[in-house]
Amino acid sequence: MSAPARPGLSACIITFNEADRIADCLSSLAFCDEIVVVDSGSTDGTAERAAALGARVLTRPFDGYRRQKDFAVQQAGNDWVLCLDADERVTPALRTAIEAARDTGFAAAPGYRFARATEYFGAFLRHGNAYPDRVLRLFDRRRGGWRGEREIHEHIEVDGPVQRLPGDLEHRAYRSLADQLRRLERYAQLMAEHDHARGRRARLTNLFFNPFWRFVRGYLLRAGFRDGWRGLIYAWVEANYVRQKFIKLWLLDHGQRIV
Repeated sequence: MSAPARPGLSACIITFNEADRIADCLSSLAFCDEIVVVDSGSTDGTAERAAALGARVLTRPFDGYRRQKDFAVQQAGNDWVLCLDADERVTPALRTAIEAARDTGFAAAPGYRFARATEYFGAFLRHGNAYPDRVLRLFDRRRGGWRGEREIHEHIEVDGPVQRLPGDLEHRAYRSLADQLRRLERYAQLMAEHDHARGRRARLTNLFFNPFWRFVRGYLLRAGFRDGWRGLIYAWVEANYVRQKFIKLWLLDHGQRIV
């Protein structure tokens, strides 16, 4: 019996001002047949650097994370796609697992998920809400994609089973605490606007209970404390994000402006 055909594989990335991180991301994707970068108007040379490193770079105005990522997938030259953010890298162990699945023709499933490890102040978090944080990023676009209406905390869905692969996707998310706080404040705004537009309403109890529960779940029940002071700060900042989201939603519900 002949071996299954080895599918082509395209990597898809969206970028905006990621010149300091794009090279490491692209280097980790050297095993892919092509790399598609969709840039939304970077001013720091991201697009030029990605092109110089061999990526096929397209420019598209940003109108939402999900739409931008879906556009990137549709531009790929292969039906099997691997989607990353510019602050992520495929580790050697994960690359080995992806290559092994590819050698079978990705016969096990139309989609694959794997653990994502977040680097935080010089070390990778291994507990709490931060890990294993399994994400579905490798899939057959004929049977799945970036679906739904939510443009923030967007996700992939596939028609059929999803398998897990060993190995981590490294996530070097935050350049500093200030960077993290700015980004989470923006995410809180986008989520509040999304929920409000779809009729969700916040209660005052959400402002107290939900942040408290996020902290308890991550820091205590999921053992975030085992990551030391990094785990404590991460859990506290994450709880504050939840608090901001519900404050903003509550204000929107009462006809107040949040920006």
